Amino acid sequence: MGQDLDQDLGQVLQQQVRAAYEQGRPLHIVGSGSKGFYGRRVAAIPLALTGHRGVVSYEPTELVITARAGTPLVEIETLLAEHGQMLAFEPPRFGGMGTIGGAIASGFSGPRRPYAGSARDFVLGCRMVNGQGETLRFGGEVMKNVAGFDVARLMAGAFGTLGLLLEVSLKVLPRPEQSLTLVFAVGPQAVVAEMVRLSNQPLPLSAMLYGEGQLYLRLSGAVSALRAAQAMLGGEVVEAADHFWDRYRDQSHPFFAGDGPLWRLSLPPATPLLELPGELLIEWGGAQRWLRSDASVELVRQAAASVGGHATLFRGGDRDVEPQQPPAAAMMQMQGRIKTAFDPGGIFNPSLLYRDF
Repeated sequence: MGQDLDQDLGQVLQQQVRAAYEQGRPLHIVGSGSKGFYGRRVAAIPLALTGHRGVVSYEPTELVITARAGTPLVEIETLLAEHGQMLAFEPPRFGGMGTIGGAIASGFSGPRRPYAGSARDFVLGCRMVNGQGETLRFGGEVMKNVAGFDVARLMAGAFGTLGLLLEVSLKVLPRPEQSLTLVFAVGPQAVVAEMVRLSNQPLPLSAMLYGEGQLYLRLSGAVSALRAAQAMLGGEVVEAADHFWDRYRDQSHPFFAGDGPLWRLSLPPATPLLELPGELLIEWGGAQRWLRSDASVELVRQAAASVGGHATLFRGGDRDVEPQQPPAAAMMQMQGRIKTAFDPGGIFNPSLLYRDF
């Protein structure tokens, strides 16, 4: 029998936050460190969640799981797979190190996101510690809990700037009966229109990816539906497709290697290719585009904004630059008011996302 690593450190973490608030000491929330590349450098005392782990409850018949923030994603996904279920938003695991708390705090979603929903869409509730060291609980473990302001989902994508996640309750989904990946040769000038066309077809799509002249489609569902889709589309079948998608989901593919700037562009799906130098990878039916480029921050963000999108400096480059494109002044003021309500002392992850936030 191996050592049981599951433990609840909620009270210990709460006391540490309360002491930091009373002493005015900023804290840098750290899980496994798998996303340490993201954002501005944080000058603060690390607050580690790695020991705060374990599945609190799991009801396969109710499609709900609750786990402590430091629980590794691989453990949760292994448990779900035993019951034929999955985290439908396919959070990146970054070499197997990612935790469920980090997945929700970052809001990162994988290849299935456009077809199943984002990380935020599956959050049912959470238990957290605010910036004054108070433990709060929001939401619940049922989908009908929609009354009032959905604070639990507000935590998704906040990167710990609003509070310390202790537990999160998530809706899970059944795994599809079968998946099939097809690949097609498509030229760069035609790919966006082709992705939009396919997205508008009645196909059981669960992922779409374009790179180096190849368009990959993952189809998921009943065997009969996959056979019909393959007969209509043609293409070549990709062997070992699960491994193929995992490399992109976890960013272990060579495209993501290196220390150079890696941009994530969020654009209207039908947007033609932007005139930016660098190597490009397109996902989500054209809505998410990864760009490896040494172009200036101003050039990349201006190009994205000109078509109604935005650009995030996901990895590499200047760590003193805000990773996310700063929002309009009114939106920034609203975010500031929310931040103050949850973290009046500004102790959680100061300046991680924006210089003065």
